[in-house]
Amino acid sequence: MRLSCSQKDLFNALAITNKAVDVNNTLPVLNNVLLKAEGKRLYFTATNLEIAITYWIETDVKNEGEVTVPSKIFTNYINYLKDEKVDINAEEGDVVIKTEDSKTKIKGIPATEFPPIPTVEKEGSIKLKAKDLKEAIHQVVFAAAINTTRPILAGVYFSIGGGELKMVATDSYRLAEKTIKVSEASGDIKCIIPAKTILELGGILDTFKGDDEIEIVISKNQVLFSVGEVKLISRLIEGQFPNYEQIIPKDTKTEITFDIHALTLVLKRINIFAKENNNKIILKTSDGIVNVTTDSTQYGEGEVQLKTKTTGSDGEIALNSQFILDVLGNIGGEEIKFKIGEKITPVIISPKEKSDYTHIIMPLKI
Repeated sequence: MRLSCSQKDLFNALAITNKAVDVNNTLPVLNNVLLKAEGKRLYFTATNLEIAITYWIETDVKNEGEVTVPSKIFTNYINYLKDEKVDINAEEGDVVIKTEDSKTKIKGIPATEFPPIPTVEKEGSIKLKAKDLKEAIHQVVFAAAINTTRPILAGVYFSIGGGELKMVATDSYRLAEKTIKVSEASGDIKCIIPAKTILELGGILDTFKGDDEIEIVISKNQVLFSVGEVKLISRLIEGQFPNYEQIIPKDTKTEITFDIHALTLVLKRINIFAKENNNKIILKTSDGIVNVTTDSTQYGEGEVQLKTKTTGSDGEIALNSQFILDVLGNIGGEEIKFKIGEKITPVIISPKEKSDYTHIIMPLKI
């Protein structure tokens, strides 16, 4: 294999494919990225056996071929090169990198030892704007469970039908649901995708601008995301996602409209004391005023009054302040609505101007 490409293109490709490299993997070849020169392109592939990412760049290929090279070492070295032409040669399994003033050899592993990347047999697919999916990821994935004995809660539920994609995540204490319009759809599909996969996808989509479209292809046990030069393949989580719609309250007694910036500052201030009591705060409405208080802790206690727009009857409820801050940091917009029912029923949080996002938080005991 022999080719030439730019340092900038090479580094960008490695930065994306490295998201699929697990540095703690005990199988040495999984710490490597597969380089394959074919036609006028250089293809990059990395996998940790949970997800696989492929990417390609246009290059001047002189001899086709393939080899694997340690991803971290290769990326770090390329990062420290100047933005110039880089010549790459594969010689007896090693990768030789030449620039105008340097020559370096990195020991590789034959491409034959790299695990095959599975093919996703299409059972259904959708297309939508990458920027819409990126927004949805930020609004939903943080609600998924991190460490849990129930794997389905460590995933994001995708439900496709009626020209819409619904994304849902829950850790059983909170739940986020986002609805997105899609441009194309085939098949009514329901699946659970690992939250780790969705987080990696979000990082990739952050590099795309404008109106790029992403295609999602789903099979029985795998999903493929394709956008631009990137393809990401992941396994699906087996199991039945909870019937979450039944826990979203149908009736509420009080509605409060908050300025997101103002509420964020209040919660960060009062959280100094609340985090000593499992982030518990109490919201109490009275005559258009919301009192935000904490229980007394070994360091003290806090109380803040907020003037807000309220409708309905006065109410009182205890919530996890960090859960609220997570929503405020991801929901977007200027104002947010809280819909409160009984002390023991979940609180509904949504943007004031949109109806495509719903977040619920389970209350704490007062």
